[in-house]
Amino acid sequence: MADIRIQVQSADFDFATEYARFDGNAAMGAIVAFVGRVRDLDGSISAMSLEHYPGMTEKSLAKIVDEACGYWPLQAVTVIHRVGDLQAAEQIVLVLTASAHRQAAYESNAFIMDFLKTQAPFWKKEGNGACLKWLDARESDQSALDRWQYLRVG
Repeated sequence: MADIRIQVQSADFDFATEYARFDGNAAMGAIVAFVGRVRDLDGSISAMSLEHYPGMTEKSLAKIVDEACGYWPLQAVTVIHRVGDLQAAEQIVLVLTASAHRQAAYESNAFIMDFLKTQAPFWKKEGNGACLKWLDARESDQSALDRWQYLRVG
């Protein structure tokens, strides 16, 4: 059974501290980390605001992680997602997956992020200063889910 940690919080997270939680387990041959940050590719985004539905969001994240654990032999998973007001370059999300082998750690990490982006109840606004606009789901995020359909067949 995997050691699972799911946290939704406004405070920033410390990557080194979270990674250190996996120290000492020699069975973890691979640890894959994804850190998502507020990006500003063209100067149009200085801030982001994320809202969620407390309780429901954590339950949704747990369901995604449980599904990943059903497909890959994971030893540990950490998912931390921030909410509230964030500035460009701040951390938003951390997903750590650990397994005996790298392929399971890589694939499960991507799976969790793809489903988190589309299935977890977060609502996002972004823009400059006080002019933040609600974002719609991106077609590319939905398309990313298509690659996992082979897991759900049968």
